[in-house]
Amino acid sequence: MALLELQNLHVCLEDGTEIVKGVDLAVNANEVHAVMGPNGSGKSTLAYAVMGHPGYEITEGQILFDGEDVTELGADERAQRGIFLAFQYPHTIPGVTVTSFLRTAINAVRRAKAGGEEDPIPIPEFRTDLLAAMDRLKVSRELASRYINDGFSGGEKKRVEILQMAMLKPRLAVLDETDSGLDIDALRIVAEGVRSLVSPTMGALLITHYQRILEHIKPDFVHVFVDGRIVEEGGPELAHKLEAEGYEAFTPEGAAT
Repeated sequence: MALLELQNLHVCLEDGTEIVKGVDLAVNANEVHAVMGPNGSGKSTLAYAVMGHPGYEITEGQILFDGEDVTELGADERAQRGIFLAFQYPHTIPGVTVTSFLRTAINAVRRAKAGGEEDPIPIPEFRTDLLAAMDRLKVSRELASRYINDGFSGGEKKRVEILQMAMLKPRLAVLDETDSGLDIDALRIVAEGVRSLVSPTMGALLITHYQRILEHIKPDFVHVFVDGRIVEEGGPELAHKLEAEGYEAFTPEGAAT
């Protein structure tokens, strides 16, 4: 049984425009799947649909997580079950520090898993775990006391998202254009952080249109996404083919030439 399974998934915007047009995809724990496609192909819509964003309507198909049909569940319920979304453009949350947000989120997940009866994580345990994760992911300790993403650089925003992953320990990480806005050093650190978190209990779905982050993360599977559909699948070598030939070779017009 796959950790995540998409079965003939169709997704529309609120105005009825169909963006995702029948996607079948299975992701297991301890696997990294890269979904690569040009801008406007529907990759981010796919990510938001998996997370349960209310602005996108699933009109056909199913989303199964650990064998459970979560198609009708809200984003909070999916998060409690272990689905995590890293945004292309992480939001600023004025007045909420990184430390406060992380502890609140961890306690919410603990309560959900225990049916509402679990005690909050002890502060010494939380602090020990947080500092260890920050050191491992090369996140400056001074960021812990700052408001989330308020004045953060692009690299700091993405590192803090990976820190959230490390602390929340999701079963599935959906990473939407995580490489966006990163310089070479920040890209390497973020990519290594993601790869270190993938384990026998966690899988990852990486959305990107550049091959460069895949040099560091090394996906197990690559899916080419064009016009709302997966048009070709393969191993890491497929990403190199995309880098060399571009996406045009995978469009109907390109295939005909």
